[in-house]
Amino acid sequence: MKQDLTYQIIVVGGGHAGVEAAHISAKLGCRVALITMDPAAIGRMSCNPAIGGLAKGQIVREIDVLGGLMPSAADASGLQFKTLNKSKGRSVWSPRAQVDKRLYESFISGSILKNPNIDIISGECVSVLTSKNKVTGAVLRSGEKINSSCVILTCGTFMSGLIHVGDRKILAGRMGEERADGITESLSSLGFKTGRLKTGTPPRLEKNSIDWALCSPAEGDQEPIPFSYKTNNFNPPNELCYTTQTNKASHDIINKNLHLSPMFSGEILGTGPRYCPSIEDKIDKYKHHPSHTLFLEPEWQDSDQIYLNGFSTSLPESVQKEALRKIPALKNVEFFRPGYAIEYDYIPPAQIKATLETKDISGLFFAGQINGTSGYEEAAAQGLISGINASSIINNTDSLILDRGSSYIGVMIDDLITKDTLEPYRMFTSRAEYRILLRYSNTDDRLLKTALKHNLLSKDHLRLLEKRIETKQAVRLELNTSLTPEDVSHLTKIKQKTPAKDILKRPECNIVDFSLFFKNFQCLEKWPNWSRREILFDIESEIKYDGYIKRLFRELKKQKKSDSVLIPTKTNYSSIKGLSNEAVEKLSFVRPETIGQATRVSGITPADISVLMVSLAK
Repeated sequence: MKQDLTYQIIVVGGGHAGVEAAHISAKLGCRVALITMDPAAIGRMSCNPAIGGLAKGQIVREIDVLGGLMPSAADASGLQFKTLNKSKGRSVWSPRAQVDKRLYESFISGSILKNPNIDIISGECVSVLTSKNKVTGAVLRSGEKINSSCVILTCGTFMSGLIHVGDRKILAGRMGEERADGITESLSSLGFKTGRLKTGTPPRLEKNSIDWALCSPAEGDQEPIPFSYKTNNFNPPNELCYTTQTNKASHDIINKNLHLSPMFSGEILGTGPRYCPSIEDKIDKYKHHPSHTLFLEPEWQDSDQIYLNGFSTSLPESVQKEALRKIPALKNVEFFRPGYAIEYDYIPPAQIKATLETKDISGLFFAGQINGTSGYEEAAAQGLISGINASSIINNTDSLILDRGSSYIGVMIDDLITKDTLEPYRMFTSRAEYRILLRYSNTDDRLLKTALKHNLLSKDHLRLLEKRIETKQAVRLELNTSLTPEDVSHLTKIKQKTPAKDILKRPECNIVDFSLFFKNFQCLEKWPNWSRREILFDIESEIKYDGYIKRLFRELKKQKKSDSVLIPTKTNYSSIKGLSNEAVEKLSFVRPETIGQATRVSGITPADISVLMVSLAK
C-alpha cells in the first residue's frame, strides 16, 4: 500500500489560479503538491486567446509586481498588443494582448514542471480532510491521502461541470476533459453553502473556410507595451485580427431557434455573466441593434483555428452554423468545435476572508472560479494572493491584504467578500472608485513596498523597479523648475516665471515638450522606448489629475480608518437592537471582518453602521 504523502501546501487544479498559487508558494520556499486531473493541461487557455483588457490589464500588471507568472508568459507569447480605452480618461487605459495559446501554455507548464519545490500529482481530489476546524489534507479518487496544513482549491468550471450544446449534455469540466465530482459534496458536509453558475464559449472556426477579404482588419499598437516590467527586447509580431458583423438574416435564424438554447431558455439553472452575454441574449435584449461585432482571433501564430469572439452560444451546432453562414464573410464557414455553455458549482465568496482563507476552516483557501469569478486574470490574481497567504501560514509571516485604494486585485477581493455574487464576477474599471489612483502605468509605485515586505520578487526584478521609481522621482523633481514666458512661448502663454509642473496642467501642454529644458530627462535614455514613454505618461497623468488625486487620498484615509476597526468573529447580529432585518440577515451571512467591510455589504445602510458602531463600543 502506498504511503500517505505530506506537503506544506496542496493546490488542487492546474488552471490560471492553481499555477499562480503553486508558483508563488514554491518561490516563498514551501513544498507544494499540485493535484491535477491532466498534467498536460497545466496553464491551459480554455477560452479566448487573450490576456488583459479593460481593468484586467491593470490586474496583470499588478500580478507582475507581486511576483506572478502571467505577465511574463503573455509577453513571451503575445501576437498583438493594444491599449484599450484610449479615447477616454487616462485612468481607464488598459493593456490587452492576443497571445499564442500554445506558447503561453508551454511557458506556464515549463515554469511549473521545472520548479524543484513543486510536485505534480496526477489524480482527482474528491474531498478535503479537516480536524477541529483546521484543514489536514486532501483525498484522491484512488483513496490516496495527501497531508497538509494548507489546501488551496482552484477547481475552475470542473466542479460538477455540465456542458450544453443544444439538447446535448456532456459531463465535463471543459470540452474533452472530465469533470470533478465530490468536492462540492465534501464542502457542503463541512457547512459551506454552494451555488450554480453558467458561462459560455463561442465556436472555433476553420481558417480556410472564412472569406478574409470581406472582413475588416484590426491592428495592434505600433508602439506596444508589455505586461511585465522585466521584459527585455520587446518586439511582438503585431499579427492582424479581423472583425465582421452579424446581420438581420443571422438574427432571424437565432430568434427562430431561441427555444433550443438551454442557456437562454432557462434549462440551465445557473446564472450567466451579465457583461459577457451569449449571442442569444444580445439579439433578444438589444432588438434595436441591427448587428453585433464579431472578432476573429487566431488561437496561435499561423493558426488554422479561429476564435469567434462575440458569439458565445449554446444553440445546437446546426443552428450556430446556419446563422453564421448568413454573414457574407462566413458564408462557407466550417467548425473545429461548436460553441457551448457550461454550468458548474461555486462557493459564494462571502464565506472567505480578505486573505482568501475560509472563515470556518483555517488553512483552507478558495481561488478562481470556485469563488464565482470569470476570466483568466481574475483567477490568476486570486491564485497569487491565496498562495502568498498560505505561505505566510507556513512561514509564520504577515498575511497580505490588499485594499481598494492599492489595486484592482484589492477591489475584486473586497467585492467578492462583501457583495452578492449572483452571477459570474468580471472586473471593470467602473468597479474601482479610486481608479484614478490605480493606473496601469503606476503599478510599480503602488505595490513595490508590498512586494518588498513579502519578499515576492527576485533581486534583479526588485532592483529594476527601484531604479524605475528613482528615475520617476528625478523627473518629478526637475519639473519643479520654473520657466519664463519666453521659454514656453511656442507652447502656451504665461505672464511670469512659473514651475514647469504648473504649466503642464494646461491641456495644450505635453510633458514631452519639456524634455529639451531638463537634463534629468536624460536619465530616461537608459530605459527601453516603451518604458520611457510610460514613465513620462504617468508623471504627466499625476500632474494633470493632481486635484482629483489629493481628494481621493483624503477619502482613502477615511476608508482605511473604518477598515481598521475589527468586528469580533462571533458577533451575534440578531442580538443587536436597532439593526434592520435585512442587515441582520446580510451581516450574519457575510460576517465582515471590519467596519469598513460592513459598510460595503449590499443592503447595509449608514443607520445600520451607526447601530453596529454603538454596539461595538459597548
